[in-house]
Amino acid sequence: MKELLNAVRVKALNQDFHRELTAALDEGVAALSMEGTLLYGNPRFAALLQVPADLLPGACMRSFFMPEDQDFLDALLADKGNATFKRETRLLRGDGSVVAVFLSARRARIGKERLVCLAAVDLTEMRRSETVSRISEEQLRQSQKMEAVGRLASGVAHDFNNFLTAINGFSAFLLDMVEEGSPLRSGLLEISRAGERAASLTKQLLTFGRKQTLAPQVVDVNEVVTEMHRMLRRLIGEDVDLVLNLDPKVGSVLFNPGQIEQIILNLSLNARDAMPKGGRLVVETLNVELDETFREAAPPGNSGEADAKPGGPFLLLRFTDNGTGMDPDVRDRLFEPFFTTKKPGRGTGLGLSTVYGIVKQCGGHVGIESERGRGTVFRVYLPRTDQKQKALRQIPGSQWPEPYRGTETILVVEDEYPVRKLTRHLLAGNGYLVLEASDGMEALALIRAYPGTIHLLLTDVVMPNLNGSRLAEEVVLLRPGIRVLYMSGYTGDTVVRCGIREGEHGFLSKPFTPLALGQKVRESLDLATSSACPN
Repeated sequence: MKELLNAVRVKALNQDFHRELTAALDEGVAALSMEGTLLYGNPRFAALLQVPADLLPGACMRSFFMPEDQDFLDALLADKGNATFKRETRLLRGDGSVVAVFLSARRARIGKERLVCLAAVDLTEMRRSETVSRISEEQLRQSQKMEAVGRLASGVAHDFNNFLTAINGFSAFLLDMVEEGSPLRSGLLEISRAGERAASLTKQLLTFGRKQTLAPQVVDVNEVVTEMHRMLRRLIGEDVDLVLNLDPKVGSVLFNPGQIEQIILNLSLNARDAMPKGGRLVVETLNVELDETFREAAPPGNSGEADAKPGGPFLLLRFTDNGTGMDPDVRDRLFEPFFTTKKPGRGTGLGLSTVYGIVKQCGGHVGIESERGRGTVFRVYLPRTDQKQKALRQIPGSQWPEPYRGTETILVVEDEYPVRKLTRHLLAGNGYLVLEASDGMEALALIRAYPGTIHLLLTDVVMPNLNGSRLAEEVVLLRPGIRVLYMSGYTGDTVVRCGIREGEHGFLSKPFTPLALGQKVRESLDLATSSACPN
């Protein structure tokens, strides 16, 4: 009697164990009679068929097969051996929907009973998981690429920006020496413009690699578009007709000029790619008011205007092409990072998401109107500002306007000779008394020996022996009233690691123009005057 009770108990334990085991599986598991009646289905199988688990036993499995797949069940039930049957098929669920599954089945004997054991995998869910996994892996690869780009950009920025500082600065000197009308002047202007463009592209690369500190300023968008026209003309190709319709009355925006260029460049290149056989791209600027009436009149198929908060003046930057256009599915995913319809190697899927991020960060909006075969319109809304653009324009030449000139004494510390020579010439040519040193140790020796007043320390940040931050700490102890202005071709984390704290002293990014140098120097000196620090 005791042995019988133990046998019953073991059998019950085995049943509970197998029930718990199958309940924990991700796959649907079921047992059928040789007539096709469901005897058991685990919770996953019940969920797959959209049938309550307690209603599975006794249900006819044939009712879940599509008519074209009944032969699979027939072959399975007719088999007299132990062959394994595998097939991708579709099942009709209890709620009337259809699910794609992969079935694996074979006969088995349990005691005296012959059963069919069935395993089912939801292909829809599996493929979705695989897609997500592939996307995640691709995002990781793209993220790693961008991090590598950022490191590369930061690594080459110092030397490259030193070169550009010398090129741009000395071309400004030569422009001062060449008379108007000289055949040499047009060539020098081209050198100057090319240097400025190279400096702008470097800043864009650093911005894209998240290594550039952004400094919003009042920007004339018409001016930026006009200055980029020649570069865009070359980039988009001769088979695309580029037309500018710029309203001369549009206001200004408070923005980073490099980001404005990035928006224009990315949207222009996107339009070019949508016109592989050539076409027409129209770039326009307009003043608009995003009021309630405007929102209600927003065209269908856009991605931003209807959701824009009403109120406030905006500048509209509009790009219209007659390219291939987009269907709704593509249009709805357009700003997703890493989403692209381009072939591998032709695009990262980051251009439009970067545009979207820049615009939203400044409180703007992006609208899209597109239809397959009928082209695309991108509308970028940037908040207008009442602030006025600084009257002093960035013009070629080394002579500064009177407000930026001075007679104070400035110590220039720079390890790159061409940059040090340029800085000395610019400052001395505009009235300042200039002392110079090639590194921090030489600067400390000079400042200890010099008997007169030194009003400003203008120092590079990354130098051998003693970096700019440590030099400044020593100099401030020796000359308590001195002002400090840092300059560097490095940006972002590299500068922070050297001990430069934002807002503590002035900072001048290389490559700087002569006028930018004059502005920063004068700001630092005037701050010293207003604070009345003794020296």
